[in-house]
Amino acid sequence: MSYVRLSEIPRTISFRTALLFLALFGCSFFALFGYIYWQTTGYLLAEVDTALHLEVDRQNTQPPELRRQEILKHNEQDPQGRLPYSLFDADGKLIVGAIAQLPALRHYDRPAEFMWDKASGHDRPIRFLAHRLEDGSTLLIGQDIHDIREFDELLVNALVSGGALLLVVGLLGAIVLGISARRRLDILTRSIKNIVEGDLSERLPTRGNHDDIDRIAGVVNGMLDALERLMSEVKGVCDDIAHDLRTPLTRLIAGLERAQRRNLTAPEYDAAIASALEDAKGLMQTFRALLRISEIEGSARRSHFTPVDLNKICADAVELFEPLAEERGMTLAFTPSNRASLVMGDAQLLFDATCNLLDNAIKFSPDQSQVEVMVLADATHRTISIRDRGPGIPEAEREAVFRRLYRSESSRHTPGNGLGLSMVSAVARLHDMTLQVRDAQPGCRLDLIGHAYNA
Repeated sequence: MSYVRLSEIPRTISFRTALLFLALFGCSFFALFGYIYWQTTGYLLAEVDTALHLEVDRQNTQPPELRRQEILKHNEQDPQGRLPYSLFDADGKLIVGAIAQLPALRHYDRPAEFMWDKASGHDRPIRFLAHRLEDGSTLLIGQDIHDIREFDELLVNALVSGGALLLVVGLLGAIVLGISARRRLDILTRSIKNIVEGDLSERLPTRGNHDDIDRIAGVVNGMLDALERLMSEVKGVCDDIAHDLRTPLTRLIAGLERAQRRNLTAPEYDAAIASALEDAKGLMQTFRALLRISEIEGSARRSHFTPVDLNKICADAVELFEPLAEERGMTLAFTPSNRASLVMGDAQLLFDATCNLLDNAIKFSPDQSQVEVMVLADATHRTISIRDRGPGIPEAEREAVFRRLYRSESSRHTPGNGLGLSMVSAVARLHDMTLQVRDAQPGCRLDLIGHAYNA
């Protein structure tokens, strides 16, 4: 497990995102708790005020003498002073009651609070209501709200402790996320460094949970797969060019040198020039095919894709190659699909790819044999399938045959430049299609599989 310095954690996106959500959640927590505190405290005080108003209204309807007797009796029954009642004369002197001194008043008939210094020595918060009676005396009805204040204090303490716990847990969670993200990024960084240093087989690790980093790593790994394939193809092309193009170049140079050294007659000189031109044209054809493949792999034509009917593509290709097949006594059997066979693509490129497949099938099939061309369609895919009766492709070479200029030993004496299947493979990649080689027993079956287009 790699070591992560604490100073590196605040720079990670995961840590900063966690802090942002911690701040948002903390604000929501304090706002919600403050609202609950405000509503709860307001409700309890409103209940106290309602009870005070009701008691004042009731006492106000009593005769003065009966009122004094009730206040005296009430205070005797409430020795702790939880609900203190008092009656003061017009000068503010105590007539009867538990509270000996009239608190400072700002308004009558409005709830107010004061600290009652009881004889026991304990100050108690009292919420009271003072009412002026008809005879000029003042009635004071109070209620001890010590329990409400303790409840308020408990709520505030819960808010503070809960907020502190939230901050601690949130910070710890942010640190854990930051450490995890930093370690994961360190692993990705090491993998990228290995790739930069030349190890194209290295891939970015994924966790399989399809998160953002997994998605990016998947895209990068796909890019590395394509890059590794292209680098392998470039190396293979260089090797194959050195191997396969050396022979025609050597033959061309040797023919020209012979024509230069010998005293040739005009017909012999013309024949030497014609042979040199034929070899040069063959080389030019090879390089044009290489450029064609590069153009296809550049995806320059993807923006011009339209719905293409594979039945029509195969029918045109079969019609084009029928004369060549008839010259060798071969038959081309075409079986179209009985359902719509549309794919999104470039009609000319798909036609060229089909023609290359047919050309290979006819070229490597014996005389008087049959080549089958089928268009297959299911719910999600459309397939061009071409089957011949030739020698087939060994399983060990089924990947190599798609390399540029690659030719197996069994086909080196057959006319061609080894670029036909490379071009078909490039067209398949451009169209997000799959090119599969199968054993037809006897012969070879090539399937060009694409995604269905439903109009």
